Amino acid sequence: MTSKVTLTRLDSIDIFRALTMFFMIFVNDLWTLEGVPQWLEHSAAADDAMGFSDVIFPCFLFIVGLSIPFAIANRKSKGDSDTTILMHIGERTFALLLMGFFTVNLENASDQMLISKYVWEIFMVVAFFLIWNVYPSRPEKKSSYSLLISLGYLILVGLAILYKGGDAEHETWMKTHWYGILGLIGWSYLLGATAYLFILDRTELIILAWLFFVVFNLADFAGALGFLNELKDAVWIVGSGSMPAFVMGGVLASVIYRKYSRILAPNVFLMILLALGILSLIYGFGTRPFWGISKIRATPAWVGICSGISFIAFAFFYWLTDLQGKKSWAQVLKPAGTSTLTCYLIPYLVYSVITLADISLPIILRTGVVGIVKSLIFALIIVVITGIINKKGIKLKI
Repeated sequence: MTSKVTLTRLDSIDIFRALTMFFMIFVNDLWTLEGVPQWLEHSAAADDAMGFSDVIFPCFLFIVGLSIPFAIANRKSKGDSDTTILMHIGERTFALLLMGFFTVNLENASDQMLISKYVWEIFMVVAFFLIWNVYPSRPEKKSSYSLLISLGYLILVGLAILYKGGDAEHETWMKTHWYGILGLIGWSYLLGATAYLFILDRTELIILAWLFFVVFNLADFAGALGFLNELKDAVWIVGSGSMPAFVMGGVLASVIYRKYSRILAPNVFLMILLALGILSLIYGFGTRPFWGISKIRATPAWVGICSGISFIAFAFFYWLTDLQGKKSWAQVLKPAGTSTLTCYLIPYLVYSVITLADISLPIILRTGVVGIVKSLIFALIIVVITGIINKKGIKLKI
């Protein structure tokens, strides 16, 4: 295959992201079902196992890394300085951490609040949309848009004031139980994007950065970082290096493409991706006997196996869409790839409205294979809704 490939944004990245987000919505809906096969669900922390659900988040982090070199290069082409880009990275991280903080506390909200936790949830998502919606470029409306953004922040302040967690006997206020999916993405993005900003397309240094996080994760499990225990509760790399390792794996794949695609045949790039995938799988299965595979514990085996899956999946999508030009099949999923945050948040609204309206599907539609089909349809509906509201001018971007 000798197709000419330019250094513009790869369609395979958006399609890979769209499919991953579709499956993220799908697996997040499995809690509504009964009789779900174990291989589809998240594995328990104590188990030496990995279900389909445990692969989705690592793939998403890998895609975050794939996008970073293209995004930063785009900003540099527009004249942004490193300081400006670093500030943008900080703003995106803050947004993800703030949303993660609220969504995590939603999980622990008490029934003792003045309003229903589901009403609280609706206002939370509305606030996110007000703050981070992409408003039209209309100077005469700028003040109105600023008011809407301010209203969003005021709603979050109000929700924080109303918040009660725990139970009647052990009531708590909002706190970081964990960072939440969005918060974990935020920290991982911060580390990956900052590292790339200073390293850029220097392949050897990108490899070292990727291996640093992989080895940090391995060293933590091997007990080699015990001397840092006093720092662990205050300052630590998220996921003991596992999650930024996924991001840096994606950064590495993009850097290899950006730096060498003009001098290497596409098939050579594919072979490199497959080789990285196979090496990651060997590492993953090689470390499994020591600590097992576990997403909850973020074991080295989970890091290696999911990194391998991510490299190989990206190779497949690159071959299918960028080289073979077969993209039309993914058109229906496009909103999930281009409006990912919007797509991720809409289910929060749907679940809260359904609960408040006391709507429940018959058990036959929530069990076994029929239930799985129902969750797949639900995920597709969410993607379609995302596309519809995008056309109405509602789209989140941070």
